[in-house]
Amino acid sequence: MSSAPTTTAAPILEVSDLNVDFWVDGIWYPAAVGMSYDVKAGEVLAIVGESGSGKSSSSMALLGLTPPNGRVSGSVKLDGEQLIGISPAALRRVRGKDIAVIFQEPMTALNPVYTIGFQIVETLRTHFEMSPDSAKARAIELLGMVEMPTPEITFNKYPHQLSGGQRQRAMIAMAVSCDPQLLIADEPTTALDVTVQAEILDLMRNLRHRLNSAIILITHDMGVVADLADKVIVMKDGVIVEAADVQTIYSAPQHPYTQQLLAAVPHLGTGAAVETKEVKSGHGEPVLSLKNVAIDYPKRGRVPAFRAVDGVNLEVYPGEIVGLVGESGSGKTTIGRASVGLLPAAQGELIVHGLNLTKASARELRTARRHIGIVFQDPGSSLNPRYPIGQSIGEPLLLAKEAKGRELDRRVETLLDQVELPRSFRNRYPHELSGGQRQRVGIARALALRPSLLVADEPTSALDVSVQARFLELLQQLQHELKFACLFISHDLAVVDLLAHRIAVMHRGAIVEQGTRDEILRAPKDDYTKRLIAAVPLPDPAAQRARREERRASR
Repeated sequence: MSSAPTTTAAPILEVSDLNVDFWVDGIWYPAAVGMSYDVKAGEVLAIVGESGSGKSSSSMALLGLTPPNGRVSGSVKLDGEQLIGISPAALRRVRGKDIAVIFQEPMTALNPVYTIGFQIVETLRTHFEMSPDSAKARAIELLGMVEMPTPEITFNKYPHQLSGGQRQRAMIAMAVSCDPQLLIADEPTTALDVTVQAEILDLMRNLRHRLNSAIILITHDMGVVADLADKVIVMKDGVIVEAADVQTIYSAPQHPYTQQLLAAVPHLGTGAAVETKEVKSGHGEPVLSLKNVAIDYPKRGRVPAFRAVDGVNLEVYPGEIVGLVGESGSGKTTIGRASVGLLPAAQGELIVHGLNLTKASARELRTARRHIGIVFQDPGSSLNPRYPIGQSIGEPLLLAKEAKGRELDRRVETLLDQVELPRSFRNRYPHELSGGQRQRVGIARALALRPSLLVADEPTSALDVSVQARFLELLQQLQHELKFACLFISHDLAVVDLLAHRIAVMHRGAIVEQGTRDEILRAPKDDYTKRLIAAVPLPDPAAQRARREERRASR
């Protein structure tokens, strides 16, 4: 089956000799150099490359969304109309209606003081003459279209009340609300679990066929590229190093960088078998133990109280990595937050390092947290932007009164060595580092007090494949050396397959299946686990097309 409608029409978007530069400390630094490409109606162009290669900068420049220190030159034509140099008012009319953007980080792209429904209604009423009631009905319809649970209730929620995946779905609903000619999707599936990702990719595919829209897909997920793209551009250091149709890129990549990028992609089924019984018997008691745990969220405004986690039993032993997987909103992060004492358990026992957190005093909780490290999903927002890196890493040691002065400096340098960052980085600020480097700082900070338990909440979701591969090697190496127990929360089954000794699968607040890596990923028993595995995109266009057809036929 052809993935895109064939057309001889003129391209919707024509980009010629596009250059994007940024003025930093008296020098113009190039972010994109001499880029030329076109996208036809009903066609998906994927732009891939490492963090910092110029993927997002060049695409945001199409809409004039460059920061004040940026400059753009060249030609960008939408339906034959030049966009470079037009007035800000004319650009505002184009944005949202003719060209829509799905941003990478929905929490920063959505307005935190307005409800999700208000923001979608505002978009609709800005570009179309609609009554408030009809705009609300359309907004609820759009939320349903992107598989948002209970769209009528979500309409009245604020961004912070949604999970990462739900926020991304709300952002996509807003982007497609005006049926745009061109959709720029900047890492649209980064925060999504595989089943929702499959639905979102189907939604974007349907949008392309229904409206004949052109799509520019910016991503580091080569499985997503194989699933959706027709043409691929590979970027490195602001330059297009290779451009071809998707089948050619995967079957016969020409440039060494493209070959390196594809080699770094983790494949489901490549993890080595691990005997976890030896881990248990050799190390006695579990570091983390959940026994019949339930966690409630209280009523807030119009949002009623609800039980996010119910009847969960889970154990993590020293030297063991347990992968916690499941859909967005299934309760994964809730368990992670409760395990570090950030959320109270409504019932059951939650024991960390021998202490039952459900009955612990505030003082006991503070002491227990010295034995727990946490690596957050978004390293950018979890580091203090005013602190240099060295101060962020050393802060836990200083607060715990474990080190100060010269000893503190020595410990910070050791931690930087462990996460393979130059010692000179201690004087840099978070905004001066790439996503992968910031995530390493997050690990160094989490390991500063040598915790017996590390909770890693989606630590690789924002990383491109080559940086992700190095990050996972580093985490395995540190875990082997320091023997900490690790609860690894992720929606990426290929990453979990690579790392975890055991896997627990969550669905609607409950663990539906848990066992060794081979038991869960190679011989799943629960229907939901089977659906989860079947939804993982394969980094091979032909194999992915066959899987998609099989999934469609089984509905």
